[in-house]
Amino acid sequence: MLKNTINSYGWIAIVIHWLSALMVIGLFALGYWMLTLGYYDSWYRLGPWWHKSFGITLLVLTVIRLLWKFVNATPKPLGTRFEQIGARVGHGLIYALLLVTMISGYLISTADGRGISVFDWFEIPALITSIPQQEDIAGAVHWYTALALVILAAGHALAAFKHHFVNKDSTLTRMLVAKRNQSNND
Repeated sequence: MLKNTINSYGWIAIVIHWLSALMVIGLFALGYWMLTLGYYDSWYRLGPWWHKSFGITLLVLTVIRLLWKFVNATPKPLGTRFEQIGARVGHGLIYALLLVTMISGYLISTADGRGISVFDWFEIPALITSIPQQEDIAGAVHWYTALALVILAAGHALAAFKHHFVNKDSTLTRMLVAKRNQSNND
């Protein structure tokens, strides 16, 4: 089943969710590691190339994810009213942090007027280059939003485990396997 139902996520949403999660973790780890590289390190140029290429890929995947979310059913939220509000706010913050992190990364990379090569397949042009101290300001925004994103994603994972092990509902499992018919609490 590709599409979501009122009780379950479909395979498209599940795959996009887990690809996004892996990319966020991988990009954060790579970005953090890149801070330790010296000018003569063999990864000094290659690390940022991978980081930018996967960052643009994540941006495209996030836009597809948001479009898919708007044209598809959303499974009924589980848990208490407080948990449902928390989930809605948390998901909104995750999407906002994703977009701000990626846009600020774009602004860092294009501040000098050069575009971003994506896996050497195509180039994203530098469209905004005239913001005073663009690279420094965007760099600070990028770091803090990426850090907040990873922290919020960890909280998101902990909440899913809480639903699974404490509430014993299907919040976690419905993001692991697409099911056609599923009750609200199995």
